[in-house]
Amino acid sequence: MKSSSVLVLSAVALLGSLGFASECVAQQPPSDANIGAIVLAANQIDIDYGKLALTKSKNKEVRGFAQQMVTDHGAVQKSVIELAGKLHLTPVENDTSNSLKAKSVEVTAKLKSLRGKAFDKFYIDNEVAYHKQVTDAIAGVLIPNAQNGELKAALQGAQTLFLGHLEHARNVQATVDPTAAHDAKNPK
Repeated sequence: MKSSSVLVLSAVALLGSLGFASECVAQQPPSDANIGAIVLAANQIDIDYGKLALTKSKNKEVRGFAQQMVTDHGAVQKSVIELAGKLHLTPVENDTSNSLKAKSVEVTAKLKSLRGKAFDKFYIDNEVAYHKQVTDAIAGVLIPNAQNGELKAALQGAQTLFLGHLEHARNVQATVDPTAAHDAKNPK
């Protein structure tokens, strides 16, 4: 994977955390160092959710999606760290990256409390919402505020990958809960 593709994947993972776009809008625009911290946090969160799903789910589609998240985001995490080193960019924690981490504690606790179909439904519903918020945040907040050209290009490249994850998550959602997937595609 090219470093820009990896950074994009990381950005998607980390932007996917619920509430990301609204968190970014409420604050000052993120710097490149803030964007780095946000991407690293979001990416790690989706890796952790995926690993948990692999230990708890027995659903083939959910497990396949979770494994893709662990694999893709693991590669992205490595690439993001390499790109940050190349750019001499030290990620700086900020309200958004800290909020992502705090929300992930709540989601993880909920995931750990669930079993069977309830776990699968909550996990995949969260992944759909997470990836939708990530793609919105990349387009509306991260890309417009990235100052470094390589960082901006990486985020632009990631958008396609994250949209693919969103579509995959929606497809799995349709197998886990056909009613929820139908409602998501046909909002009132």
